[in-house]
Amino acid sequence: MAALQALSFSCSSSCSSSSQRLSRAIQATLQVPKLRLTIPKLPARDLVEELSMRSGYTTTITTLTESRPNDITRDVQGLKSSSKVVVELYTLMDAAADRAEMHTNIGEQRNNWNHLLLTSINAITLTAATMVGLAATTCGMGAPLLALKLSSTLLYSAATGMLVVMNKIQPSQLVEEQRNAARLFKQLHREIQTTLAIGNPTARDVKDAMDKVLALDRAYPLPLLGTMLNKFPETVEPAVWWPQQGRHKGGLDSTGANRESKGSNGWNAKLEEEMRQIVEVSKRKDKEEYVRLGKLAMKVNKIMAISGPLLTGLAAVGSALVGSPSLHQGPWAVFLGVTAGALATIVNTMEHGGQVGMVFEMYRSNAGFFQLMEESIEYTLKERELEKRENGELFEMKVALQLGRSLSELRDLAASSSSSLYINLKINDLNMMFWLKMSDLHRRIDGNYQVIMDNRNVNAWCSSLCGYIWIWFQRSGCRETCHK
Repeated sequence: MAALQALSFSCSSSCSSSSQRLSRAIQATLQVPKLRLTIPKLPARDLVEELSMRSGYTTTITTLTESRPNDITRDVQGLKSSSKVVVELYTLMDAAADRAEMHTNIGEQRNNWNHLLLTSINAITLTAATMVGLAATTCGMGAPLLALKLSSTLLYSAATGMLVVMNKIQPSQLVEEQRNAARLFKQLHREIQTTLAIGNPTARDVKDAMDKVLALDRAYPLPLLGTMLNKFPETVEPAVWWPQQGRHKGGLDSTGANRESKGSNGWNAKLEEEMRQIVEVSKRKDKEEYVRLGKLAMKVNKIMAISGPLLTGLAAVGSALVGSPSLHQGPWAVFLGVTAGALATIVNTMEHGGQVGMVFEMYRSNAGFFQLMEESIEYTLKERELEKRENGELFEMKVALQLGRSLSELRDLAASSSSSLYINLKINDLNMMFWLKMSDLHRRIDGNYQVIMDNRNVNAWCSSLCGYIWIWFQRSGCRETCHK
């Protein structure tokens, strides 16, 4: 037992001594002598600048380094301005969509006005005419006759007042105005969408869109009182719903001498001449024709607008005189009360059921369309710098689509207009020369000099005039043109 205790004590002492030696060896290994290192201080400039100074390109690199913050600032400002333009265009697009919806709703409301007023006035007029007929068949002067007379007179008076108001505001014309306004606002909405889709909008695009919105508000006002368009103007003019086009310095260059013969940006002298001929055709035929038709529609509408209330007023007077003791007034009063009421119903149906006011507004809008196309072409041709114009081929395609023609048909139209204009000028010159010769002959015969001419001289003069006409006809090339 004692031997075992001695053995365990010796083992523990040896283990503790060995562990102490191992810990001292580890500490000796970890204790490394401290070294002092001196690192040279680098200059404040960066490595790129140091290398550039040694290679001799200090000025260039320094300039680029200094200009980078300015470029970044400029880019940030450009992004801010571009984002502002985009926000403004989105605002105008929302306004155009809102106005289109508003005009659509008001157009439906005024269309309901037209139908309801037409039906109501016709029903009132026919009822009053029926009462006049019944009053004529009533014997005596009792209460039934008085009731029928009073009722018919009141109905005719109400129909007269309603017709005056209806003919003044012309609901069918108001509906056409709202249709046009809604269509044009939707078109403007799509144009702004296209501008945003293409990208890179500018402040000029914002200004143009704003001007178009304001011009449409002026052309097609919503309120009836105060700002309503005159339905019977003294002079019929095309409708104008676009802002005034800007004017460039200098007049319209009709020769194209200051431009290159090959053209630029899709433009050349032939295309410019073609656009001028289209403008002349539009002025001479299309716009004048629609203005003439508009004047005719307005005259018919004005006659009907006056005739309707006049007939109902006469019918009211006739209904009030029904049952008069006078032998001469009684039959004529019944005839006037019944016939005038029936005629008033017919006139009212033709005017508002046929929507003559809408036809008048449609003709004004069509004339305005051709005037807008003329001003767009003239405005484009006034721009002397071709690079600032819209691309010529694209512009020609737009004009062809607006006129409902292909490009070949558009060119044929311009060519035929040019040839017909040439022939008209030659014929006018010939007519002027012929009348000068005739006036000279008349002066010789009827003048104070009493020139005596025999038949031989007259025949010679007439034959020489006919020969001159034939020579001119052969030389001018009108014969081939007429055959074509």
